[in-house]
Amino acid sequence: MTAPGFAFSQSGLDRAEHFRQMPQKLDALWQYANVLVLNEKNEACLYDDGARYYPAARVSLQRPDSATFLGLSGKQAYFAVTQDAVSHLPVTTVNVRAAAVQWPALDATVFAQAKALLHWQAHSKYCGRCGAISDIKSAGYNAVCTGCGLVSYPQTHPATIMCVSDGEHLLLGRQAVWPEKRWSLLAGFVEPGESPEQTVVREVAEESGVVVQRVRYVASQPWPMPMALMLGFDAYAPVQPVVPSEELQAARWLSRAQLHQEVASGELLLPDALSISHHLIMRWLLRNADTSDFWHTNG
Repeated sequence: MTAPGFAFSQSGLDRAEHFRQMPQKLDALWQYANVLVLNEKNEACLYDDGARYYPAARVSLQRPDSATFLGLSGKQAYFAVTQDAVSHLPVTTVNVRAAAVQWPALDATVFAQAKALLHWQAHSKYCGRCGAISDIKSAGYNAVCTGCGLVSYPQTHPATIMCVSDGEHLLLGRQAVWPEKRWSLLAGFVEPGESPEQTVVREVAEESGVVVQRVRYVASQPWPMPMALMLGFDAYAPVQPVVPSEELQAARWLSRAQLHQEVASGELLLPDALSISHHLIMRWLLRNADTSDFWHTNG
């Protein structure tokens, strides 16, 4: 096995935030922009020849007020619109998971950005304080209430995902709704007033009854399903009895040899390679000096 990368983790666009308040500049950028069109399921609508982007002129000769400015790659501008902004009906659509595998890394990252933003916009039509209609402003990056003036901004929901191990055994869990034989790392959302490190300790204890002794941040992944940010951690815990919570169908410790054997035989399916969970598991399997130092009991 070789350690893979994971989707949406590479550099994306220059978001050029200062242009969001410059309508004339946005109008000029629109003329030659790549436009990502998303339908009501937040799938990307491909253009006639299977192109990932619509030419701006095929959407509208003038920049629609609803167009979200995503940013720049060099001098190339990128916008996103919903399907109701175009008259050209797509034949083929692609979801973000498929794009993460099939598209170039930059385009998949652009899709993830657009999907999260347009999902937030669709759920920000009404003010959370007074209930009046909100207008999307700042080229898609805030919602202003027409009643009380409250300004809301796109939300990101931080969640931790934990590679829990004593160095020689890995803790994996399984949810009943997952595909048969699929196992993964434990994970959970950060609660108000809580650091991600505190979340790791709390979530592992709540889901499995395992007490974590120390944690270390590894990497993060935007996860537009719909608006999460996955924060990956190593978590040291001695092997101890597992008591799965109601959230899990099962949880168990596996040695490296067991994990290799069950994956090879098809008895255990790992998470998709596009996910940070897959990356963390593979990183543990192919431990190096850096990871070995962390798992040492005197670390």
